[in-house]
Amino acid sequence: MFESYPDVVRPQQLEDMLQIGRTKIYGLLRTKEIPNKRIGANYFIRKDAVIAYLEEK
Repeated sequence: MFESYPDVVRPQQLEDMLQIGRTKIYGLLRTKEIPNKRIGANYFIRKDAVIAYLEEK
């Protein structure tokens, strides 16, 4: 699943992966529904965390 994406993705790539809007993406990241690391204003999301999120939904 998501073989064409790198192991760590950014919010813009996450939008493409999940096919949902920017506001919803940042809401999921702020609430840590999808685990992520934030460095300054930049979010970094592990691809396996995205897959785990999808499997639990």
